[in-house]
Amino acid sequence: MLTRREFNRRVGAGLVGAAVAPEALLALQEERPVPCRPTLINGERLWESLMKLSEFGKVEGKWVGRVGFSPEDLAGRHWVMGELEAQGLEVLVDAAANIRARRAGERDDLPALWFGSHIDTVPNGGNFDGCVGSLSALEVIRTMNEKDVRTEHPLELVIWSNEEGVHYGRGLFGSRALAGRLDPGELEAVDEKGARLADWVQRYGGDPERIGEMTPPSGSIHSYLELHIEQGGILWQRGIPLGIVEGIVGIDRYQVTLEGFANHAGTTPMNQRRDALVTAAKIIQAVREIVTAEPGRQVGTVGYVRVEPGAPNVIPGRVEFPVEIRDLSMEKIKTLADRIRARAGQLAMADNVNFKWEAVSSHEPALTDRRIRLQIQKAAEEMRAPTLTMPSGAGHDAQSMAHLCPVGMIFVASKDGISHSPEEWSRPEEVACGCEALYRTLLLLDQTEQLS
Repeated sequence: MLTRREFNRRVGAGLVGAAVAPEALLALQEERPVPCRPTLINGERLWESLMKLSEFGKVEGKWVGRVGFSPEDLAGRHWVMGELEAQGLEVLVDAAANIRARRAGERDDLPALWFGSHIDTVPNGGNFDGCVGSLSALEVIRTMNEKDVRTEHPLELVIWSNEEGVHYGRGLFGSRALAGRLDPGELEAVDEKGARLADWVQRYGGDPERIGEMTPPSGSIHSYLELHIEQGGILWQRGIPLGIVEGIVGIDRYQVTLEGFANHAGTTPMNQRRDALVTAAKIIQAVREIVTAEPGRQVGTVGYVRVEPGAPNVIPGRVEFPVEIRDLSMEKIKTLADRIRARAGQLAMADNVNFKWEAVSSHEPALTDRRIRLQIQKAAEEMRAPTLTMPSGAGHDAQSMAHLCPVGMIFVASKDGISHSPEEWSRPEEVACGCEALYRTLLLLDQTEQLS
């Protein structure tokens, strides 16, 4: 584990990446208690691996741009695969371009314990989202090899492809493919350069023609465990190092289109206007009012607005925007969506603006397995690390895996809740604490019978 003095020495010597050094110093200057003291995994080696990965896709030394299905991501994947092969693992790229590394168990007839995350990022992002879980999985294997720990069950470490979904606009690609949940025609999607998604999968070493055959047979997976940064500020604010995820929220996304009438802004009286943007503003406010009208953790978001014609002297005649709703209860999501749709229709009618509401996508909530949560809690107690049981407001590959097997997730604290940003940061202490919790939980799960 790095001490504050040693960390500052490394920063001064240029041994820590410039992309994260400022955030690291800020984090370490805060007088926060050490969350736990790992005794099994090598936290310093894990941190050095994270810093090495940050070099792939680094932009001007300030942020990481390792978007899925890109040359930068491909280079990072090759480095990770080399590290896995160095541990004597059987490493392959499956049909959907997921990296899979298998470690034999004492009994290979038993279902495998799966664990891992992703290494692709958003543009101008950080190097902790997904990466902490992926390289902690690598550190788990290193530790087992060093200590000559053998598991009864086979282990399957997986690095998912294009989790963020920035390229081609659909997230969780690799895990959805494994679970047999790709949309019809999804592989034929074309990017702005004319490249098909299927072509990128093939470039990564996958086989688009065999994706439909890749879903593992029922009963072949014991469970799936994922370590991830929280991407929220709850753990950080409370000074708690580990979160035990009770479930991943469902996400419904809708597209709203308003058609008014574009006309001259100087000659059209106010009482004769059919201003689609004014109606949009009312609906956006209604989204907030309806979602916050009852207690709970539900959230509703309008992430952007497209306005046409988009000129200062023309009344907006057409507006498009998304409405996204998230909660652990799909029933609540649908209820809120119905209320928003009804209110939006009323507002549009009152303004003489045509209104269209379309469902774009729907991801059901994925509840984690109670028995896995208990094992995570037991592992944390062994480490004397405080925990908080909490939902995940972000989507993760564990959602897809929940269709195949019982799943569990461990969160580590994110500084100030910042993610998808160059300011994304988790302290070395929290990262090491999360990795040790992952290691101990896997050993506990290895002692349990089939969960499904």
